Amino acid sequence: MTTVASHLPLRSRPLGLALLALALAACGGKSTVREPTELTKIKDPAIHPHTQWSVNAGDGSGGRVSGLRLNLESDALYTAEIGGTVYAWSPDKGKLLWKTDTDARVISGPSVSGDQVLVGTLDAEVIALKRSDGSELWRSKTSSEVIGPPVGSGEIVIARSVDGRVYGLNATAGQRVWTFDRDVPNLVLRGSSAPLLIGGRAYVGMDNGRVASLRINDGEPVWEQAVAVASGRTELERLTDVDAELLDGPDCILAASFGGEVACLEAESGEVLWRRSIRSYSGMAATPDKLIVTDDVGAVWGLDLHTGAAAWKQEGLLYRKLSAPAYFDGYVVVGDFEGYLHWLDPSTGAFVARSRVGSDPIVRAPVATDSVLYVLNSTGRIAAVTSGKKPKE
Repeated sequence: MTTVASHLPLRSRPLGLALLALALAACGGKSTVREPTELTKIKDPAIHPHTQWSVNAGDGSGGRVSGLRLNLESDALYTAEIGGTVYAWSPDKGKLLWKTDTDARVISGPSVSGDQVLVGTLDAEVIALKRSDGSELWRSKTSSEVIGPPVGSGEIVIARSVDGRVYGLNATAGQRVWTFDRDVPNLVLRGSSAPLLIGGRAYVGMDNGRVASLRINDGEPVWEQAVAVASGRTELERLTDVDAELLDGPDCILAASFGGEVACLEAESGEVLWRRSIRSYSGMAATPDKLIVTDDVGAVWGLDLHTGAAAWKQEGLLYRKLSAPAYFDGYVVVGDFEGYLHWLDPSTGAFVARSRVGSDPIVRAPVATDSVLYVLNSTGRIAAVTSGKKPKE
């Protein structure tokens, strides 16, 4: 596979260096690079966010497109970096609890399942570590890179590799239990979401624009549903990847495609309950009544969670390479390529505050407790941020 530098992370099988010409041809020979919107001062910020602590966790993704993320659990905040080190930190003060060098190029995770911490590697491996101290339990080979975070449920660990295969692995020793396989288009975005596990089902977003519902115990498909259908004259125009993390919504699975659709899929049957024409690869978050989506050009959308109707659209951050959004302390928060956090009112989309966590890109969605927002940037810096909102008397 070949990766070509452009405004989007791409990977292909047979296209090789022709991708650059393809990207230019899709735009009539003109560059697709757009200047990021300049930030304007927020008058009378409603809140004053504050960084409580920060630590450095290795080299982050090392400039690669990755599935590295923060995983906040009751016992620890887990992270990993491209050099192979996996970390566990105390959420309250950022104290290092343990770290383990896996001697692998870790590219996704961590995820936590029971007493295991799971990561995926560029070397086509899934590695399971002991949750209490980071000691290695097992590692299992796959057919290609595991860019999407592996996840676990009971006796099965599920991992997706970039060649379109989904693996069910025995959680005790990592042996392969089942495989689900679908063809991958010639040209796709370089990224994969983690399977979403609900009950006995695994919901998987695929590069062909579809979502599959699989039985966790044996990998048998229950249904497949198209979120977006390839269209256009060139392969670049026909990208349909479902790379944003799937969400467990009200009575449905929420999925976003780079093919131009956000859809609400009925969990049992896969029936499409509603669709909205939005092109996204970064991700979504839910508030009590809205679905927040960052689209491919940096607009932030507020949709009605039950109907998909657009309540508002914030275009003040175009081409700033936004992270997926987070919902924290009553606000919508998105990161950008310069390390800024933008705080929005979820009812209107208006800016209420802005803060900064270093100067490096924030790619993954922040994660939160009721009182603290945890942010990871691309170079491995972790920051614990509070909103600065005055508590109600």
